[in-house]
Amino acid sequence: MTASNLSAISTDPIWVESGEQLNTLCEQWQQQGAVAIDTEFMRTSTFYPIAALFQVSDGHGCYLIDPLKIEDFSGFKALLVNESVVKVLHACSEDLEVFKTFLGVLPSPLFDTQWAAACAGYDFSMGYARLADTLLSVEVAKSETRSDWLQRPLSESQLRYAALDVAYLLVVYALLLKKLKEQDRLSWVQTECAQQVASAAVTPDFSVAYKKVKTAWKLSSRQLAVLQALANWREIAARERDVPRNRLAKDGALWDIARTQPDALGELTRIEGLAPRTIRGDGDTLLALIESTLNQPAEQDPPRLPEPLARSTTDFVKALKQAARQVAEDIEVPPEVLLRKKDIEDLVRSGLAGDYQLPERLLGWRRNIVGEQLLALAKQWPA
Repeated sequence: MTASNLSAISTDPIWVESGEQLNTLCEQWQQQGAVAIDTEFMRTSTFYPIAALFQVSDGHGCYLIDPLKIEDFSGFKALLVNESVVKVLHACSEDLEVFKTFLGVLPSPLFDTQWAAACAGYDFSMGYARLADTLLSVEVAKSETRSDWLQRPLSESQLRYAALDVAYLLVVYALLLKKLKEQDRLSWVQTECAQQVASAAVTPDFSVAYKKVKTAWKLSSRQLAVLQALANWREIAARERDVPRNRLAKDGALWDIARTQPDALGELTRIEGLAPRTIRGDGDTLLALIESTLNQPAEQDPPRLPEPLARSTTDFVKALKQAARQVAEDIEVPPEVLLRKKDIEDLVRSGLAGDYQLPERLLGWRRNIVGEQLLALAKQWPA
């Protein structure tokens, strides 16, 4: 389907609320080369997203699938994992979590139109509405983004919004697919999308959750051991109780506990960012965690985390960034497609540790485009 076929697309929402109806539709969609999919969900007071709606467009109609009513999703799950049908979504990291949580499967093969647009030379992280306007000159309203998607019945405005979210997505996909093939960049998108799915499928390692606390590098190994135990506890408890992490304790609170190592409930009350309900319900558990960690052999403590790069590396980092920006400009893509700030930091750190090595993300298709150039520049930089 191309942009010239827009008038053939019906944007009238088609409500689907029975498993039998959904399975019949999925049998039809299994015969297509691609389907467009989106989700609506709620996540205001839970750890896991609550699926409120699935939208599918087959290029002819917009189908709104009700997960609050349907029990049999076998046909839909089979569609999601059918390797002969491309699943087209836009900026889908949270959608992947909805699929994993609610259905236990992930869409594959995946084509993320936000990432594809960036690889094709459009702005990085473009929203769907702006992308549709840029490519198709059509307006997709975003007025219902934060509305209550669990209410029933949905309002006419919600139904219209949900349908438009997928109505033109296959047309966008076709245009981007054509451009990416012409640019010989389709493999970039396929690789990144496959990695998105693979990453979403991995069970998180709670034992390394402490490393995500921004100022963890300031702590000693013994303090880090406490932070590790606390962060591990929070990850497990948040999932078991289905509540947001911050409802139990904010990152800063965990860091402060690890630093001060309180041994009484009264001391916990002075920790900013630690919810009173957590102190009441989990205070004794936290104190026991601290005590048991402090009693463990020191050799079990995690090593200190690396400090932020020293100011002496500032010019070096700037030179690497500028080289990457120049490559991005030359091939007309946003710099973020090629690398992140962390990639440059990892490259610099590898040299400080003794031998410059490309980080994993700069291997694969990025290696010949930008990786080898940055590696060569790094090796030439004065020690």
